[in-house]
Amino acid sequence: MDLPPPPMPAPPEFHPDLPPRPAPRPGDPPAVAIGNASLLGVGYFVLGRRKLGIAAAFVTVVLLTVLASAVRTVWMEVAVLGWWAAVVAHGWFLARRSPREGVRRQRLVALAITVPVLLVVGFFRFDAARIEGDVTEARGEGDCGRAVTALDELGAVHHVVDAPLTVRGEVTAEACARLRVAEADLDAALTGDVTALEAGFGRLADVLTEVPGHERMVERALDGFLAGLPLDDPCRTVAVTDWLGEREPTGHVLDRAADVVPRTAPAALVACGANRAAAEDWQPAREVYQQLLDQYPGHELAGKATEGVQQATRALELANVRSLLAPTYGDAQPAYCSRPAPYSGAPAYRAQNPNRALIYGNTTYAQKLPREWIAGDAADAVLIICAGETELGAAVQTCPYESKSPLGGVRYVTFHKIAIPVRVYELRTGQVVHDTRLEIGGTSCPPILSYTSFTGVDLGPPSQVHVTPSDADVHAPFHPLINP
Repeated sequence: MDLPPPPMPAPPEFHPDLPPRPAPRPGDPPAVAIGNASLLGVGYFVLGRRKLGIAAAFVTVVLLTVLASAVRTVWMEVAVLGWWAAVVAHGWFLARRSPREGVRRQRLVALAITVPVLLVVGFFRFDAARIEGDVTEARGEGDCGRAVTALDELGAVHHVVDAPLTVRGEVTAEACARLRVAEADLDAALTGDVTALEAGFGRLADVLTEVPGHERMVERALDGFLAGLPLDDPCRTVAVTDWLGEREPTGHVLDRAADVVPRTAPAALVACGANRAAAEDWQPAREVYQQLLDQYPGHELAGKATEGVQQATRALELANVRSLLAPTYGDAQPAYCSRPAPYSGAPAYRAQNPNRALIYGNTTYAQKLPREWIAGDAADAVLIICAGETELGAAVQTCPYESKSPLGGVRYVTFHKIAIPVRVYELRTGQVVHDTRLEIGGTSCPPILSYTSFTGVDLGPPSQVHVTPSDADVHAPFHPLINP
């Protein structure tokens, strides 16, 4: 059985309007691989693969941009390195499939482009390592100024060839920027500004916890602050050392600040107390002196602090006594007579003669006392005598007087001693040492009795009058009180 012959293949169609496909450009694998090692797609251009070369260069630009600005990590560097190895290998593979006649000069062209690129990358990579070394050394020395100066040398190329370094550099730059603010706060704290002191320590603590690796820089900032203590003003020094002493330990380098307190605070407390005392600001002075005794009872300055507390206490007591002895209207007794208070600076009662006194209330007869018995001020007094209203004392003598009033007749007048109730306080303790009734004697039954009528009509002399005392008579009952 005869079979028909197989069909003949159709002849290829001819399209005169399409240009013929160009023959592959001859390529040398080493030249292409070296060209692609520039990451600029040079190898692809050598092979005539322009689109591939442009695409490769674009991908390189994108990767380097991301590496330099967005993902500055070692893993991104590994990705770029992988891309570099991929385009080198791919260029070699493509060149092996193309003709190789007359392509030796391609190696020179590839080397002329790639070698400078690699030299630039190597140079800036080495320079980045040098800068990082300077920054690391400065960080170890705590020298923020030197570290920032070194980081200022980083340029755009460094961000491309060693992106992770720029990240580490920015961390150090941030730490130094924070430390500059903290140091400004601590400088303000050296004026006694406790709010600034708290802010400064807070920022130093933030650097330690949020930007690790910069402990020495924090320590140097702290040292600069501590070197400024004590301040010229001891009271401001006390404000700073009080805050440092009350600060809770945190377990890091800032706790060293507490070591300066026992070395600085005692002298500052005594000097501050002295300044307050000189300004007669006694309450703060006593508080500062007492603080030293409470916190440093065995300190060599405790003696001065004790004297300061006594001085301030006496000054406050004296001021209180003076306020209680403030003048009142007429013969009214001052507040001290009902609310006595001690003045520990006064001499003890009976420790000397005379025991000088201040007399309040009924002072009619006190004016006749010897001047050396009367104190000029509470600071000079031993006694405070509160005298009540004059009363009739013991009867001395009764005498008849002929009245010249219209009613006429004889009137009998009884003469009495002058009685004055007194309460005597020892100023040193504020305690009552005498609560008695003084009686002042004097002459009685004068030939002529003078009297005053308050009704406008002379009804004759009163039936009871006081004797007329001499100075000696007045002195007599006061003498046992003032000169016991």
